[in-house]
Parts: sequence; C-alpha cells; structure tokens
Amino acid sequence: MYTRILVPLEHSSYDGVIVDHVRRLAALCQSSLVLIHVADGWAARHQRSLQLRESEEMRADRDYLEQWCATLRAEGFEAESILAGGDPATEIASAAEREACDLIAMAVHGHKGLQDVFYGTTANGVRHKTMVPVLMVRGPAGGRPR
Repeated sequence: MYTRILVPLEHSSYDGVIVDHVRRLAALCQSSLVLIHVADGWAARHQRSLQLRESEEMRADRDYLEQWCATLRAEGFEAESILAGGDPATEIASAAEREACDLIAMAVHGHKGLQDVFYGTTANGVRHKTMVPVLMVRGPAGGRPR
C-alpha cells in the first residue's frame, strides 16, 4: 500500500510517538522510511542564500536524525534522513514530492483554541501544500509515548 513514508521529526519527545506508529505501518507494508527534520532557526533559513556554514543547532539536528536512522536500520528497516532548512510545511511538502513518498506520517500535538492557531501551523500547512496523503497521529500530553 505505502512503499515510501516521509516522517517529519521535530527533535522532541513527540518523535517517539510517530516513529512507534510508523514502525508498525512500515513493517506491515514493507515500506522504506525517509526521516526529515526542518531546522527553522535564522542560520538554517538563510544557509543557502547567504552560503552559511552549518550551525551547531543544525549539526545536532543531523546527529539526531542519524541516530533515529541507525536505530531503525538496526531493526531491519530501510531508512534515510534529510535535514532541511526553511519553512517546515513547505520543506516537508517539497521533500515528499522530491523523494517520491506516498505517505507523510507526522505527530501532532492536539492544541485547542488559540494554541492551535499558533502551534498547529506545520501540520495544517503540510496538508494544504501537498497531494500526498497525510497521516496525523496525535501524541499524548507532553509527547511521551504510551
């Protein structure tokens, strides 16, 4: 059903929620996984246009992605990673198309009211910018997997 799944990670405790869910789905469908993190600090957003070197934050993000990939590979999954910089929703949607992914699986926080306006923008933006199906898995309060 799904051959290549894009999994946006935010470098938070919510990542365990989506990775646990995707592990089961990928095993069932024999899917490969593409992990992406979009660094959105000033240096990350301007790295290409200003030809900046990778910031310490970006190096930490790259290491974080590679740790997840190594874990998934050790479990028998085909996994690769992408570190992008810029607007998260735009970068995720672009990566899904560029990497020929047929599903985007992401954790959402489940904010309510005004918090959703301020904090729910990435998931909402992704679903408006892509034709790739988006699976949103709500994480529990605090982002800790059950």
